[in-house]
Amino acid sequence: MTRMTAAALMALGLAAPLAAPLAAQAEAFDLTDMSAAERTAFRAEVRSYLMDNPEVLMEAIGVLEQRQANAQAQNDETLVRVNAEDIFEDGVSWVGGNPEGDVTLVEFTDYRCTYCRKSYSEVSDLVASDGNIRFVVKEFPILGEQSVLSSRFAIAVKQLAGDAAYEKIHDALITFRGNVSDESLKRLAEENGLDAAAVLERMKAPEVEKVIADNHALAQRLQISGTPTFILGDQMIRGYVPLEGMKQLVEDARAD
Repeated sequence: MTRMTAAALMALGLAAPLAAPLAAQAEAFDLTDMSAAERTAFRAEVRSYLMDNPEVLMEAIGVLEQRQANAQAQNDETLVRVNAEDIFEDGVSWVGGNPEGDVTLVEFTDYRCTYCRKSYSEVSDLVASDGNIRFVVKEFPILGEQSVLSSRFAIAVKQLAGDAAYEKIHDALITFRGNVSDESLKRLAEENGLDAAAVLERMKAPEVEKVIADNHALAQRLQISGTPTFILGDQMIRGYVPLEGMKQLVEDARAD
């Protein structure tokens, strides 16, 4: 097979699967200098082979997808390394689980996100049962005004009442099923023994807005556009993962 022929087939993701079966036929072809009849014959041979062996296409697609996944993982590792301080030690995000844990799990979350809600109990179980995971929550409201209100409320609670109060409010918001409004947030604050008026006022503060803006800027640098997104070690996990899968990822992170 000529060099130009191999290059052309590689561009299609088919060079390896087709190289052996088509080597004899392609030997006489030079894609830079083929007659119309030769080109037609070559294309017919390729089509015939693919029709007889359609599994080759799935094999080629699998190779391409794996290459893309490897490239994405390598890119993610670089992004995490460059932004590590803002991801793991920003000084404002809530830190739960074991603050001295041997691995850190970071979650970018939106309180109105269906899959964030689905993963909430499983992540809680993971952190509690493991006992050695440092868990960091990044407020990342992206699903509309109610998401923004929820995050402003949670951040305001943390800034005014501390980490323990934030944890209770975070849990309440992620399981809340009604419409989020000033009135519903006021009731939520009162139910949790907080100064509702102070919290609602604090929601408007620039210090609260800065947390959200910084998290959005960080997400943009990390190429994060959806929730939940997790960061574990140097790996980004984009989307919901069942509990057993998360346990395995934690084991892998420790092994690394």
